[in-house]
Amino acid sequence: MALYHFHVDQIKRSEGQSVVASAAYRSGEKLHSEYYGEDSDYTNKGGVICSEIFLPPHVPREYADRETLWNAVEKVEKGKKAQLVYSFDISFQNEFTQEENIALARQFLTEHFVSRGMVVDFAVHEPEKEEGGINNPHFHFMCPIRPIEQNGKWGLKQKREYVLDETGNRIPDGKGDYVFNAVPTTDWGSADTLEFWREQWAVMCNAKFEEKGLDVRIDHRSYERQGVELLPTRHEGPTVRAMEKKGIKTEKGEFNRWIRRTNAFIRDLRKSLSALLETIKEIKAELDKPQSEPVIIPLQRYFDMRNAKAYSQTARVNNLKELNNMANYLKAHEIYTIEDLESRVSDLKNSVDELKVTMDKEVARMKEIRKVPEYPSILRDLKPIVDSLQKIKFDKAKAKYKAEHEKELKHYYAVKRKLLEVCPDGKHDQKLLDKEYAALEKAHAETYATFKAIREEHQQLYHIHSCVEKGCLVEQTHQKKDHRKQEER
Repeated sequence: MALYHFHVDQIKRSEGQSVVASAAYRSGEKLHSEYYGEDSDYTNKGGVICSEIFLPPHVPREYADRETLWNAVEKVEKGKKAQLVYSFDISFQNEFTQEENIALARQFLTEHFVSRGMVVDFAVHEPEKEEGGINNPHFHFMCPIRPIEQNGKWGLKQKREYVLDETGNRIPDGKGDYVFNAVPTTDWGSADTLEFWREQWAVMCNAKFEEKGLDVRIDHRSYERQGVELLPTRHEGPTVRAMEKKGIKTEKGEFNRWIRRTNAFIRDLRKSLSALLETIKEIKAELDKPQSEPVIIPLQRYFDMRNAKAYSQTARVNNLKELNNMANYLKAHEIYTIEDLESRVSDLKNSVDELKVTMDKEVARMKEIRKVPEYPSILRDLKPIVDSLQKIKFDKAKAKYKAEHEKELKHYYAVKRKLLEVCPDGKHDQKLLDKEYAALEKAHAETYATFKAIREEHQQLYHIHSCVEKGCLVEQTHQKKDHRKQEER
């Protein structure tokens, strides 16, 4: 099954991270960090298929050596809280060969990163899968945040952009300098660039799927943007992930596990129901009769075949019991024909869709309520800025103030709108919200219980359908044999 995973993070000194150690882990090598004065040895790490460094033409060739490159990055960054590297990890596609995946990754990095002047340290991982699991091939790559200029020297991450007054002059900050904004020297860290990279990886993979004649595609957009009706997980963050890795269960971790199980169930159930409907249509077409025969007839044929092959009386008795249970189920649900069976499957699918809508609304409302306690303090903190804006009488001064505090003003009014959506009267009554949240949790549990009931009935119906299908095949086989005998005569 094609999948899309494209994650980017920063390696930061403020979090005690070492870019040399990170490079050693990804490449499966032993590297020495001059900054920390320690070795990182991952030569015994399994699952590293290959690694290499891509350099733009203007970058010194000495940086093709991994240890030299990342020690240079550590050295040029002086701050104790410096942001050092962009770190990416991206999933490969199991539908492609290892060679195809690696070639696709190299093409992607060359066209969209090296072409921008970025140094890329690339490594391919394919860890051993657990028993019964699936392959998880993926690749990592790291790029220095600080650019390298055309002269081969390290450049600046940011530059000053001074704020000018109405006459075009710089505005003093009262501390011997001027008011300015720190502007990135590259677009590597912008949201638009990341969106472009995410999209281009999906485009390249989908082109490869088409080239190989595979009817699968991936999408870089979120479920909501795609219009896919699945429940979103909650962002866990590094602290929660670290706790979960140590075996400490967290509220977010438990919630996300429940979401994943529910989404998997929804996908499997819809897929099975769709497949079941298609198979029923095929059975109807094969029967080629104005009206379908009673559904109990192919069931009886199938169990007659099983009894003919049974080795004991006990087996035959068990077959009879199973047939009787199926017949009772069909009768209880008034399923007498193939059309009735199809209708029952359709009803189950409609129930799934309706429950999904209900579940989406419950989860969305619960998420809104969970955020409400933060809103009053945010509004209090930002209100002085709003009040100051209202006191300004002149249009130019007001426009200038708005521009300077655009982010804070937008945040204030966005939070205010959200508070009114959750609390229409504008009053924050946490007890009332807690009561509503508790009611939603209870309703959510009931909805999921209904899901489980549908799943049990679906499994029973699917088994009956399988037996009906086999019974139809038995009849078709008999008809072919009779036809051959008539021809031989």
